[in-house]
Amino acid sequence: NGSSAPVTMFVSSQPVEATDDAFWDQFWADTATSVQDVFALVPAAEIRAVREESPSNLATLCYKAVEKLVQGAESGCHTEKERQIVLNCCRLLTRILPYIFEDPDWRGFFWSTVPGAGRGGGDEDDENARPLAESLLLAVADLLFCPDFTVQSHRRSTVDTAEDIHSIDSCEYIWEAGVGFAHSPQPNYIHDLNRTELLKLLLTCFSEAMYLPPSSDSSNANPWVQFFCSTENRHALPLFTSLLNVVCAYDPVGYGIPYNHLLFSDYREPLVEEAAQVLIVTLDYDSSASSSPTVDGTTTGTAMDDVDPPGPDNLFVNYLSRIHREEDFQFILKGVARLLSNPLVQTYLPNSAKKIQFHQELLVLFWKLCDFNKKFLFFVLKSSDVLDILVPILYFLNDARADQSRVGLMHIGVFILLLLSGERNFGVRLNKPYSVRVPMDIPVFTGTHADLLIIVFHKIITSGHQRLQPLFDCLLTIVVNVSPYLKSLSMVAANKLLHLLEAFSTTWFLFSAVQNHHLVFFLLEVFNNIIQYQFDGNSNLVYAVIRKRNVFHQLANLPTDSQSIQKGLQRKKKTPEPISRTNSQDGVSMEGSRPAAPAEPGTLKTSLVATPGIDKLTEKSQVSEDGTMRSLEPESSQPPPEGNPPSAVSDGEPWSGEASHHRRDRRRLSSASSSGQWTPTPDWVMSWKSKLPLQTIMRLLQVLVPQVEKICIDKGLTDESEILRFLQHGTLVGLLPVPHPILIRKYQANSGTAMWFRTYMWGVIYLRNVDPPIWYDTDVKLFEIQRV
Repeated sequence: NGSSAPVTMFVSSQPVEATDDAFWDQFWADTATSVQDVFALVPAAEIRAVREESPSNLATLCYKAVEKLVQGAESGCHTEKERQIVLNCCRLLTRILPYIFEDPDWRGFFWSTVPGAGRGGGDEDDENARPLAESLLLAVADLLFCPDFTVQSHRRSTVDTAEDIHSIDSCEYIWEAGVGFAHSPQPNYIHDLNRTELLKLLLTCFSEAMYLPPSSDSSNANPWVQFFCSTENRHALPLFTSLLNVVCAYDPVGYGIPYNHLLFSDYREPLVEEAAQVLIVTLDYDSSASSSPTVDGTTTGTAMDDVDPPGPDNLFVNYLSRIHREEDFQFILKGVARLLSNPLVQTYLPNSAKKIQFHQELLVLFWKLCDFNKKFLFFVLKSSDVLDILVPILYFLNDARADQSRVGLMHIGVFILLLLSGERNFGVRLNKPYSVRVPMDIPVFTGTHADLLIIVFHKIITSGHQRLQPLFDCLLTIVVNVSPYLKSLSMVAANKLLHLLEAFSTTWFLFSAVQNHHLVFFLLEVFNNIIQYQFDGNSNLVYAVIRKRNVFHQLANLPTDSQSIQKGLQRKKKTPEPISRTNSQDGVSMEGSRPAAPAEPGTLKTSLVATPGIDKLTEKSQVSEDGTMRSLEPESSQPPPEGNPPSAVSDGEPWSGEASHHRRDRRRLSSASSSGQWTPTPDWVMSWKSKLPLQTIMRLLQVLVPQVEKICIDKGLTDESEILRFLQHGTLVGLLPVPHPILIRKYQANSGTAMWFRTYMWGVIYLRNVDPPIWYDTDVKLFEIQRV
């Protein structure tokens, strides 16, 4: 049975004729094996040896294996023997393809036609012979809707009237109820296993992308994905729907019965994981490169119209962008929220549900849904259901903050919140009280979802891994975007915001890198928005501002002469932490929570490309009186950062170009500038100090401080509650400067983030596929694999 003899034989041997069936059949005709067996029996060294020493044998093996899949798809796989052959070819190709992709000389092989391999095998077919890749992809698509192999047969009778695979309408065989399909087929363990193996092969075909270095050129689409998601694939719609529905309908709890997974093995989960990975790879599409009307979701009709609309040629992207029925949106949102919340349920009911591991794939999927289907985004924000997505994301961000192997997870969580924060409704929804008590390593507080968001962001900035520094701009942009809508911050959150201002406005921090002052601008904008637009409910924040008034006075009187600048830079040389970790009055963490842990030594991680700076990631919009937004010409209210190094792909650290020089700045700025490196000058400090938006806060202090001091003297008070009561009833109507227009920085699609998502997504897929380790130890180029 499946011994490794044939493989070894075939390394050393002379070219074997393609017609020598007895020889080739031993690769797949044997008894049942598993994909793990194939990986063990076919070692990497032997595949590479065949590739170098007997290239014609490797070519014939690939061609014969594809031919067997095509035959299986043609015949409909009615016998157990045929199914076994199909599965074995599937496993063998999954094993071999990465070694084809890693060698540039072989990469074109699957896109060539094999001489004499026309559809009928006769020479007259050669003109219209398909490239091997196309035959392979179409066979896999057919096999995914093969009655009694991967879907339930609709016929009750015997094999004689077996369904003809070419006449079946695969839309009647969608795998799961949900979008565009109401019938939930009987679960079938064997069908799930077979689908999983075929999807694994499909994912391996798509993985050619891992063997090309990152490039910002969005035109280099993945030819495998391009063909599979084109009109050439007659199963594109039912397969897209099957993948989406299988993921969104999955309930790891086990039919609502807690602890059920301890009694029954869950064979659905591997299929769901594979489906999620295939789905996000097919949706890898740079939306900034197309100005398609459908990506805006402006068509109407049935679940997905049959008329060919303009729009992306990638049918999966096209279908995704055209989903629009409320019940479909509800099904998707509920499914994604249920799965994202799964690890949180684990914390307060340990073992009650099976813990899923594919939350990163789900976050990419959710991102794609919001990015490609604006109607879905608006649906998410229409109700407080968006909070069911927000809370798990904040949980992941808080949990991963100290772990450098999860920097990618931190980025995607923040990107999703940035995208959501561009819509007014998100800020409004945050006012809902937060009552869920998921144990998180944050101070105990009573308040709203806005408080939770601010407290978690504060935790990330003050106690996260240093590689998160490039995200500070993004985190504060999110807070700025929601600030005009926050009705009442808790005292804990108000103190956190002032602690950040205190940390970011030290002279050392302001003078030590070219863009650090932006963080102070963002925070001042938050205070101004809340004071101007939500003064009434925010006595806690006003009180915190009054208590920390010296921070604002110091900013207003920031020294700009050379000597003070040098002195400011010296001041912090002793401790190179970017932010004081002390005096943030953290108080007790929530009961049952564990502190965020750093990565275990030896953890594998994949490198990421740089993300664009916040100015490239977003565009400014102004909110008018009636709440509508209009895009502003890109003229920045902040001075352009001088001496901005170009944003380059870094050595596995996701620095946004500017910040990438941050730690080096910290080292070198305290010494004299050499070789034209940037140093802070009086002119530079003046250029932005003069633009600090302090007028509103100074006016507030001017009016309220004397009144608060008078209360304290009159009543001999040291008690906060009396002062807070006074502030609650106070008013500044007519005393503040005219309110500034609200500025929102909305996420905008760009090729930089498209490339970031591609490297992040494939990095996740690489690391998550360990059994079998499909890509392990092959020469991938899209990212580096690093050990912590």
